[in-house]
Amino acid sequence: MGKFVISKRTNGDFQFNLKAGNGQVILTSQGYSSKSACENGIGSVKTNAQEDSKFERNKAKDDRCYFNLKAGNGQIIGTSQMYESENGMENGIESVKHNAPNASVEEESNSRKN
Repeated sequence: MGKFVISKRTNGDFQFNLKAGNGQVILTSQGYSSKSACENGIGSVKTNAQEDSKFERNKAKDDRCYFNLKAGNGQIIGTSQMYESENGMENGIESVKHNAPNASVEEESNSRKN
């Protein structure tokens, strides 16, 4: 089963990563100024991950694929890693749909991320 891991960046902001059962990061949030705002973002992922229309599929300049998960108001609440193919990206979206709704929430201690 997947899990959300909350961590603190070097600038003091909080962020979360959604990890699949195998530990691979499948979705990363923006930075949040407070832990409670970060937790609200996790709630938004859990709510919106079941709707395919909330996934915005994109292609980077180097032709790799990635996706954003958007809230009902259109705000991006999470971004995927880069995928070499559209098929890989679609598998990533399915992984978010599968893992997010019942994922546990953990806090990473003493983390430093940019």
